[in-house]
Amino acid sequence: MGLLYLQVAQRAGAASVSVVDLNEDRLAVARKLDADAVATSADALAAGHPRGWEVVTDCTGNIRAIEDGLTRPVRGGTFQQFGCAPDQEEARFSPFRIYNDEIRIVGSMAILHSYGRAVELLGKGFIDSDTMITHRFGLEEYATALATFQQGSGRKLQIVPGGPLT
Repeated sequence: MGLLYLQVAQRAGAASVSVVDLNEDRLAVARKLDADAVATSADALAAGHPRGWEVVTDCTGNIRAIEDGLTRPVRGGTFQQFGCAPDQEEARFSPFRIYNDEIRIVGSMAILHSYGRAVELLGKGFIDSDTMITHRFGLEEYATALATFQQGSGRKLQIVPGGPLT
């Protein structure tokens, strides 16, 4: 989701886009997709952004990442929750900082009103789908596809009824 979000943010006019991920493969893809900066921690990028970022978006749904991300927007900045956290999880943050620094918190469920826009972006070539899809399987290879997914291999896996597209 973060790599897709990177591409959308670039097309939407973001002045710069930094990507934090623990997975070196995804960071390599972020570089290929022209991310302005990549690192395995926000602290590693913070030297270039001593005040923070105008917009911080969590694409992981990981509570520790969310709690850290809530500390990163500049005064008057925005924190966007895009990743899906488990419904029973709760994040801790400073309500005073939200109030005092006028941080805006925005939720963004990827499904709501997005399918038409996603098709439009793909159709116009704004999303590099070839870079995103690492595995293609026929429907008869579903068990292999599922095992590949469970191993954490690849980025996006595509299952194509009638056989994989080449």
